[in-house]
Amino acid sequence: MDLQIGGNVALVTASSSGLGKASATALAREGVNVVINGRDEDRLAEAKAEIEPVADGEVVACPGDLTDEDDVAALVEMTVDEFGGLDHLVTSAGGPPSGPFSETDDEDWYRAYDLLVMSVVRLAREAEPHLREGEGTIVNITSRSVKEAIDNLVLSNSVRMSVIGLEKTLSKEFAPDVRANAVLPGPHETERIEDLVDQAVERGDYDTYEEGIDDWASNPLDRVGDPMELGNTVAFLSSPSRGSSTARAS
Repeated sequence: MDLQIGGNVALVTASSSGLGKASATALAREGVNVVINGRDEDRLAEAKAEIEPVADGEVVACPGDLTDEDDVAALVEMTVDEFGGLDHLVTSAGGPPSGPFSETDDEDWYRAYDLLVMSVVRLAREAEPHLREGEGTIVNITSRSVKEAIDNLVLSNSVRMSVIGLEKTLSKEFAPDVRANAVLPGPHETERIEDLVDQAVERGDYDTYEEGIDDWASNPLDRVGDPMELGNTVAFLSSPSRGSSTARAS
C-alpha cells in the first residue's frame, strides 16, 4: 500500500532503539526523509546503519537530549535546514524507572514529567510553524498505561496521561492544518520491556526473566508485539490515508 508520503520529511525522537526506531524504519520504507534522534551517538549510528538498507528516503542522525530545551530547538532546526521543511513529527521517549508509589520522590516525578511531557511540549512548539506549511502530522507514542494502570509503573501511569491531554488539545488548536494522533502501545519486544523485566526480577517480583516476559505476554494474542507492527501504524497515521483529526491505536 502506497501511503503517499514519499519525499516528505519526518522527525522521530528517541529513535535509536525500540518503538521510535521501528517508526523511523516504517516511514523511511515509505520514502520519507527521516531524522532520527537519541542521546547515545554510538547507538544512534548503529540505528542509522540498520535503517538505511531498507530506506527509500534519506536517513540523518541527530544526537540530542529531549530534556534539554536547547537540544530540542536545535533538533527541529537541523531537520528543517537539512531537508527544507518538516511534515511529520513523531514523539517518543524512554520510559521512567519502574517502582511503586512509596519508592518515588519529588525528583523522580519532576524528571519523568520533563522527559515525557515537556519534551513533547517543546517539540510541538518548535515544529508547529513548519508543520502548518503543509498537511503536517504529529503522532505521540505513549503507552496503554494511560488507559489501564500497570503494576509498579506509577510514574508512567500518571505522567503519560498529560501527553494525551496535550494531544487532544493540539488536535483541535492545530486543526485543520495539522493532524495530531496518539498511539497507546502495549508490550512490544524492545529494550524497554527487557529492562522492566530485569528490574522486576531484581525486586523479587519474578524468579526468572522468562517468567517475567511470559507475564507481559498475558493478552488475547498470547505474545508481546513486534515493534514494526507499531511502526507501521505510526506511518499510516502520518499519511493522507488517515483523515481523522484524532485516533487511538493500541
